[in-house]
Amino acid sequence: MQDSKTKKVQNGRISKEEINKLELIDFDGKIHLIDTEEKSQQAQESFQKHLEDNSITGLDTESRPSFKKSDNFQISLVQVSFEDECYLFRLNLIQCPDYLREYLENPDIIKTGVAIKDDCRDLKKHFQITAKGVIDVQDLAKKAGYVTLGLRSLTGLLMNRKISKAAKLTNWENPKLTPPQIRYAATDAWISLKLYQALKLKES
Repeated sequence: MQDSKTKKVQNGRISKEEINKLELIDFDGKIHLIDTEEKSQQAQESFQKHLEDNSITGLDTESRPSFKKSDNFQISLVQVSFEDECYLFRLNLIQCPDYLREYLENPDIIKTGVAIKDDCRDLKKHFQITAKGVIDVQDLAKKAGYVTLGLRSLTGLLMNRKISKAAKLTNWENPKLTPPQIRYAATDAWISLKLYQALKLKES
């Protein structure tokens, strides 16, 4: 008899009830919170060193929550995750660093994300950045037969874990981010990288 996890994968679906029963997962690596120009300069060397060693990254953005369709707030935070370190750029407080722009526009570095097309659209609109080397995890999951394609659903289906969304609708333009906001932001970018890896592993 097949267990429930096997059935979920074969069906390509997972319910909210099934997700809620799973154990939480979050990023437990080093987080660089870059909210001043000085910190931006200090982070440049290690960020670029990570790019030399890694050609696949997780990418996500956060904006002030909108409750009307007409709202389209500027990106407040850009998160770039590697396997064990994540960089959080608070673009509502600092200028977009040249090295971040170069990373985003480099077609040779893969940027993975869930519904990442929306992030790219906003980067183009607000910062005139054309992100390249972008792969939407949802597209890969769809090709693999998955039906429920949200970040929480794919985390449940592919990793048998759940991520917290408690900080999603908090104010990302607050003068200081709370520890839960910081952890949430890092986890979102990192989990996109892990989902990409899991889907590519299934292809091989």
